[in-house]
Amino acid sequence: MKNLFSLLIILALCMPVLAQSPTGINDVILKVNGEEIQGRVTKVSEETITFVYPGETAEYTIKKSDVLKITHSSGRVEMISQPLLPSQARKNDRVAITATPADRHNKIAVLPFTYLLDHQDGAVEVGLQAQQEAFAYLSKHAAGYTVLDPRTTNALLIKAGVTKDKMMGFTMKEIGDVLGVEYIVEGSIAQTKSAQTSYNNQYANTTIRRNNDDRVKGVNTSSSGFGTASQQYDVTVSLEIYMDNNASIYNQSHRALFANTSGAYSAPLNYLLKRSPLAKN
Repeated sequence: MKNLFSLLIILALCMPVLAQSPTGINDVILKVNGEEIQGRVTKVSEETITFVYPGETAEYTIKKSDVLKITHSSGRVEMISQPLLPSQARKNDRVAITATPADRHNKIAVLPFTYLLDHQDGAVEVGLQAQQEAFAYLSKHAAGYTVLDPRTTNALLIKAGVTKDKMMGFTMKEIGDVLGVEYIVEGSIAQTKSAQTSYNNQYANTTIRRNNDDRVKGVNTSSSGFGTASQQYDVTVSLEIYMDNNASIYNQSHRALFANTSGAYSAPLNYLLKRSPLAKN
């Protein structure tokens, strides 16, 4: 009898320990944002999870889309949502693939050029004009390739959210996915002030007045002049060509041989395009 009584006491002491699960007596709901909720899960439906906080009777619901997993009091782990990959976490990016690898083969897109005047952002129109000139050159000299026209290129970029201020946040592979091309041409034009040339011109005018005897009666002299100045610019064009796997296959810069007053960039641009792997002269 005494032994039976001792056994009952031992069992009574052990039962709470045996009843506890590896995770404790509560279910643990882990949300996608890292927040944990402890309580007792009473129902899991297609869209929601119902639970009760410890020591309470009121039921609460939470969306399944907000829950990563449930660790039940038994120790069983139930995955509700898949964790987001780093690339999936970029919710504001609207990149979408528009072509298969076969569709984009041997297709080229030229991005709007970056234009810098004395190391500061210059007129956007200059970058767009350079994009148009590069497109025209490649359309003529890149035999066997299809070159996407700038209007289509720019429209697709804008629709995908790849604007100038966000361009650096996208890889060339992502941009290639948006445009459906195999090659992406990116360039920049840098104009910096060099020498300033001044011109001064002086003019003199002398009027001789004579009387009836053809004698000099008087002499009037007047003079005038004006000055002009012209600003010279050094121009450097840089060009880089990427494939749709992010590989850079061409990266060169070329400076115009002579400074000029207009900041013309066509000569160094054509020089680089002619020597690029896409040109077939």
